[in-house]
Amino acid sequence: MTRFQWIRIGYWLLALVALLATWSQNLHYFANGGAGAAFILDLKVNPAARSISVDIGLFFLAAAVFMVSEARRLGVRFVWLYILGGLLIAISVTFPLFLAAREMKSGAAGASAKWTLFDIAAFAALAALVIGLGGFILAS
Repeated sequence: MTRFQWIRIGYWLLALVALLATWSQNLHYFANGGAGAAFILDLKVNPAARSISVDIGLFFLAAAVFMVSEARRLGVRFVWLYILGGLLIAISVTFPLFLAAREMKSGAAGASAKWTLFDIAAFAALAALVIGLGGFILAS
């Protein structure tokens, strides 16, 4: 196997572990009476929860910028589905999946990233969501 194949396998394994780790907790939370709105409220239950929530939100935003830039540069398709999956599933699952897809495309020489108007508008919306959620979580 080549180095790139090992890296892809590592990313896929990381995504699988992240899926099992995050969703085992999510299912436990929901099985014990948690609901969608309560989940968001519980993200601000104490300073530690707020810190981690804001940290993950800001990482998510940085990862999304990287993902779109690399997707446009290398021709990785459906980048916004990885980002949407990050919101609905977990960024710790979809970011490694994106990185695996990126590795598959990295062999081809890519031009510099060319963002579309959609990319810019979607980033503005994502940034507003992350900042709004972060502000909500930090507000005590």
